Amino acid sequence: MKIKMTGKELKITDAMNDYVEKKLDRIDKYFEEAEAEVTLRTEKNEQIAEIYVEANGEKYRAVTEDKDMYASIDKDIDILEGQIRKAKTKKEKMMKEASLKTMEVQKDTISEISNEIIKTSYYEIKPITPEDAVLKLQEKPSHNFLVFINVETGKVNAIHKLKDGKNYGLVEPEA
Repeated sequence: MKIKMTGKELKITDAMNDYVEKKLDRIDKYFEEAEAEVTLRTEKNEQIAEIYVEANGEKYRAVTEDKDMYASIDKDIDILEGQIRKAKTKKEKMMKEASLKTMEVQKDTISEISNEIIKTSYYEIKPITPEDAVLKLQEKPSHNFLVFINVETGKVNAIHKLKDGKNYGLVEPEA
């Protein structure tokens, strides 16, 4: 497994490097070729570990924080392993079902997936003003909304395009 380690506000020690490599062996057993990007950083009293693994065209990501960096790394590995096992089980189930079913599908038997999360997107959330959020959303015409931290309130907000195509709506939490 190729591993790229980065430390932000933190110097990566040999012990940390060895620990991450040892822990990523648990992930490496699932893939022939895999790449991992590990970012370790500190914010105030929290130790944050972010691990991003890409293998076989699949992407897995985990971010956790703890008072201890090693505990944060352990949590990330557990999360990633769970994601990988879930994806592998899902693929195996789909392959098994596909081999059992005939490839002819009748029109009246097609059913649509509903009430399922079928896609997960990851993005960086930054503190900005609602006006700047509108400008960022205008830069990306294919996007319908943008989630951000409101600089004025310090809370998570969302800005979205209204159906008229000219105006925007702001979603703010109460209290």
